[in-house]
Amino acid sequence: MKPNLPLLAAALACLFALSPAHAEGPYRNPDNKNPNDQGEGTYPVPYKMPPVAEISATLHKVRGYMDSVTPTRVISKKTGAAISDLKTPVADAIFEPSKGDFGIQVYEMGVVHAGLLRAAEATGDKSFTAMTERHFNFFKETKGYFAAQEKLFKLERANSFSRFLDPRSLDDSGSMCAALMRARAAKIGPDLADMIATCSDWVANKQFRLKDGTLARKRPQAESLWGDDLYMSVPALAEMGRMTGKQAYFDDAVKNVLNMSGYLFNPQTNLYTHGWHAGMHDAPNFYWSRANGWSVLAMSDLLDVLPKDHPGYPKVLAQLRLALKGIAERQSGSGLWHQMIDRNDSYLETSASAIFTYVIAHAVNQGWVSPAPYGSIAQAGWAGLQTKITDKGEVEGTCVGTTLAGDMVYYYNRPTSKHALHGYGPVLLAGAEMIKLVSNPKLDIQFRVRTYHYLPKGGTTDYREHH
Repeated sequence: MKPNLPLLAAALACLFALSPAHAEGPYRNPDNKNPNDQGEGTYPVPYKMPPVAEISATLHKVRGYMDSVTPTRVISKKTGAAISDLKTPVADAIFEPSKGDFGIQVYEMGVVHAGLLRAAEATGDKSFTAMTERHFNFFKETKGYFAAQEKLFKLERANSFSRFLDPRSLDDSGSMCAALMRARAAKIGPDLADMIATCSDWVANKQFRLKDGTLARKRPQAESLWGDDLYMSVPALAEMGRMTGKQAYFDDAVKNVLNMSGYLFNPQTNLYTHGWHAGMHDAPNFYWSRANGWSVLAMSDLLDVLPKDHPGYPKVLAQLRLALKGIAERQSGSGLWHQMIDRNDSYLETSASAIFTYVIAHAVNQGWVSPAPYGSIAQAGWAGLQTKITDKGEVEGTCVGTTLAGDMVYYYNRPTSKHALHGYGPVLLAGAEMIKLVSNPKLDIQFRVRTYHYLPKGGTTDYREHH
């Protein structure tokens, strides 16, 4: 039988139409000086060596936006009028709400302050920490007022200062506690030792734990572990160790990294599942990106202050390296990472991508991982992030707050919002560390064969061109 050539041609046309093809992107790489290079494609993101001035400008946009939307005033909830008398409490006095629901004492704001401190360090520009100083001065000025308000009116969670008057979770305490201690160490703002004492006491002594000492929650099951809680606890414990010099805090931080990793880390995938429930041995794994981000950020923060002769140091470093390998292998072609890190049909998510970019760049700068290929992976991550930052400094594409869930439909369909504060601190961290990375005097960054090679200065690695 002769083949039906028209039908065959049509079938082949359909096959090619359905096959993935390289799309023409809006960006050309300006580091390639040959405009007629047929081997150079276009990109969906600005694939180039990012100039320090450009990164700094992006950080200033994000800082300026955060500064503009986080007021520090006490107002009447009923009338919106400012309350200037901070001696006589009234029941409806509250923090003036931020524009976009960016609470000034929520855990996400602790990450913002971490990013601002890093940006000031990377650029030498003290304007980055002006907002931190303003917020913390406001806490100093108003804590007594809201404590008196609570004593009189028993508002509990309706009290604007409730997270530090009566913390009830790691979310209330850990991230902001670490930020307060970092600012104190850097001599930014007032000494908030009383607030530090309250939040650190919760993390170290009052949060629910499993019998083996692992920090846990009583939701959504009676005994549950959340990958998020590595960040909500470990950096605060680590900073307590640095501030007090007591090894017990470092020991607790290391124990929680190793214990949580034992429960949540899958050595076959080198990824963290979002959560674990006691007694559920056959539960499926859900590899939510931001939980993986919180996990590696917690380990990075711990290694920054953990004494190198601590017996847990090499164990935490080894765990971080495994996790970064799993993360790096799943970077998308846009430089960003997916909402479910192992699922390419889930959307690309900004906050986790920014955390990954920061931790990978920081690990290169600290010498924890090889500059090749991790340096170029971080650079590609920053390229993707730049497409998510508006001219106003808003950060787009960030997954809103997400609970520990048990089905993919929930994770896949979590909304994204420029009002999700989770993206802002990580972007500040990522940009600050990228400035250090591209300026790192120990690295030789070469642009060869239309891509980037991060090499140790004086390195002898031979990159051969392939045609």
